[in-house]
This record gives sequence, structure tokens and C-alpha cells, in this order.
Amino acid sequence: MTAQAPIAYDAFIDLAADDSAVVGLVLKGSQAHEGMATQRSDHDLYVVLADGETSGLTRFTGHRTSELDLVIMSLAEFRAAGMPGFERYALARGRVVLDRLDGAIAQILDDKARLDADEASQGAEEWLDAYANSVYRSIKNHRDGQALAARLDATAAIGFLLELLFTLDRRPRPHNKYLERELTRFPLPGWDTGMLLDCLDRISGTGDVPTQRRLFARTETVARSAGHGAVLDAWGEDLHLMRP
Repeated sequence: MTAQAPIAYDAFIDLAADDSAVVGLVLKGSQAHEGMATQRSDHDLYVVLADGETSGLTRFTGHRTSELDLVIMSLAEFRAAGMPGFERYALARGRVVLDRLDGAIAQILDDKARLDADEASQGAEEWLDAYANSVYRSIKNHRDGQALAARLDATAAIGFLLELLFTLDRRPRPHNKYLERELTRFPLPGWDTGMLLDCLDRISGTGDVPTQRRLFARTETVARSAGHGAVLDAWGEDLHLMRP
């Protein structure tokens, strides 16, 4: 809670528009995604202040109500937000409400939406190894009669796989709520969206081993074509357990 009295979204937008220290407003979350907001969706708003400027709007720092959550920061802080971090996808798909910098706010969002080559290459190898590890553990636990452990590892593998696939495409992984929407609008190159989502649904629901193996085989092909075969080769003969 904050001592500042609550304020409605539209009223705050009007205040911010009249404050010359505010150089950008960015809406994130459900309200920024067409068709995703519900009656219970609040407005998550980033308020970007010019570096070195002061604003009376800082009195709203920490403002959080059922209608409006505010994050107030400098332009430099906004550039760094989510780089890396959980907020990267939310900002990458954020909606610009105000941009007083001739498109610079929008460009910052575009930059967050694209991983650089080195970041993507290193990240892909780490996620690939983590994915293989969880698939191996899941199938081994299933073989050994550890049903709960097998399902838990299968679920963990899904998270690592999604990180891997989006990293290979140099994109931040979407939050689970927006996964289907993201894949429908921006399919992963070389992947059939319906097939991928069906596999994820089956694995998350039951830990189905044949589906895990088919999905691993497809992922192995993609990873090797992207130059990450050495990560898989390090698994040696254990790869046989993961393949169909």
C-alpha cells in the first residue's frame, strides 16, 4: 500500500501527458494484447522519465490497485529493464501509449524483442543441455516406475524447450498465458504450431514418453542444424534413451 490516494488509469494518463519530464508511457500485460484483457485485468504501466529530470509523479511510486499498477523509472533504467529478466517479453510486446522521443521508446521495445547473436548462441546451448537433462530424467524415471518424478521432469523439460526454441529464433520466451497467441501470430521457423502445441499439451498432462521422444528427435535436428550438436554429443550413449 502507498500513502498516495489511488488514481484511475485515464486520469493518470492525463497527468502524465501534462508533465514534460515524462518521455514515455508503455502499457504491458493483458491490456497491451488485443483480445486478452478481461473485466479483472488491470493496467500495468511503465512511466519513463527523462534522465536527470524530476517529476511530481514520483509520488505515485509503488502505486498498485485493482485498476492500475505503476512502475516509474528513468530512461536509462527503462533501457536496462528486463535485459535480461522476466520482464523482457512483457516489454517486448508492450504497447506504446506515449513517445516524446520521436520513436525512441518504440525502438527500445524492439531492441528487447530481439536477442543479439552472442546472447542467443550461449543461451541456446545452456537451454538445450537443460532440456536434454530433464527429458533424460523423465524417461529414466518412467522406466524405473517413478511416475510422479517422471511427470515433474517432463513438465520441467517443456519450460527448457520453450526457452531453447525462442532463443534459437532470437526472441524472448513468452509468458505461458501468451504462448498460443504468440505462436499463432509469429510461428517458430520450421515448426508446425499445431503439432508443437499438441505435444506440449500431451506431455504436460501425462508425461507421455513416446511424445517426449518424438519431440526430442525433432528438437535434436533443429539444434544440430543451428550448430549446437556438440552439446548433444556430450550425452553419448544416453541419447539412445531419449530418441524414438
